[in-house]
Amino acid sequence: MRDGLKALLRSAPDMEVVGEACDGRDAVRDVLKLQPDVVLMDISMPGLNGIEAVRVLRKRECSARLVMLSMHSTSEHVFRALEAGADGYLLKESAGTEVVAAVRSVYSGRRYMSRAITAAHLDTAAAALPDSPLERLSTRERQVLQLVVEGRSSSEIAACVHLSPKTVETYRSRMMKKLGVQDVTGLVKFALQHGLTTLD
Repeated sequence: MRDGLKALLRSAPDMEVVGEACDGRDAVRDVLKLQPDVVLMDISMPGLNGIEAVRVLRKRECSARLVMLSMHSTSEHVFRALEAGADGYLLKESAGTEVVAAVRSVYSGRRYMSRAITAAHLDTAAAALPDSPLERLSTRERQVLQLVVEGRSSSEIAACVHLSPKTVETYRSRMMKKLGVQDVTGLVKFALQHGLTTLD
């Protein structure tokens, strides 16, 4: 997918690809280091998903225009991406034909939405978002949740997010209580339903 997108972008005479990353943490680091004008961010990445990566970049006052790339067209995914600070939302199924237009659009200061996403998506999402269970979780809890469902141990998660294993366990218990799930299997199902991770 990345190779195909790079080829499409490089074929545009007014564009240059300055970097790429395979997970959310590397993406944040590279964006802050390279300072690109536009970033294409996959919503489903290991370590830190695209929506959380966008939140981190916006908190760091990153001025890059951010386009979320996703296979999810549900109202919740679209609205959560925009609410986090994305400037555009591009569906993977149409990325081949729309990616150059999306980059040009957000670079010029306009929002870009895949043609398959309608205004009704956004209206539905705006009304439904306050009831989303994800809103019950803090940013740190969402980070820990993603790492848990990726199969990381408490000690691995602790090293990754700079916490003690005991604190990670506390976060996990708190999340399960907030979400009304009893075990890690329940957390995995929740994360899949809400696009925090994929089956890949």
